[in-house]
Amino acid sequence: MSEEPAVRELRLVVTAPDYDEALRFYRDVLGLPERAAFSSPDGRVAILEAGRATLELTDPGHAAFIDDVEVGRRVAGPVRVALQVDDATAATARLSAAGAEVLAEPTRTPWNSLNSRLDAPGALQLTLFEELGDRAP
Repeated sequence: MSEEPAVRELRLVVTAPDYDEALRFYRDVLGLPERAAFSSPDGRVAILEAGRATLELTDPGHAAFIDDVEVGRRVAGPVRVALQVDDATAATARLSAAGAEVLAEPTRTPWNSLNSRLDAPGALQLTLFEELGDRAP
């Protein structure tokens, strides 16, 4: 098998009814740099950098476990976007002030990260996670 990956980039495409609000939230508040923007006679698109991408697959039982750890109950649909940040508490406050609904404040997880959960523009549920590394629980 070749060492070269078959897929070069994971791009999550979100159709946001309020494009301007979603762009402001993700680019200007969350801080995702704009890589490119295009328009057509029918609309606009912006491609925002989000660091390294992975695809996390889970079965329903583990998805329920993650929801229980982060929020205390089952809240996510089939897609949830998890973003690693340097300071989950500050990022949660910043996104909340910009209009995201906080479902759960930052909580230490069994896998030693600090995770919060938000409902954000574009009908996305976000997990913000801060890796705690060697910090004792």
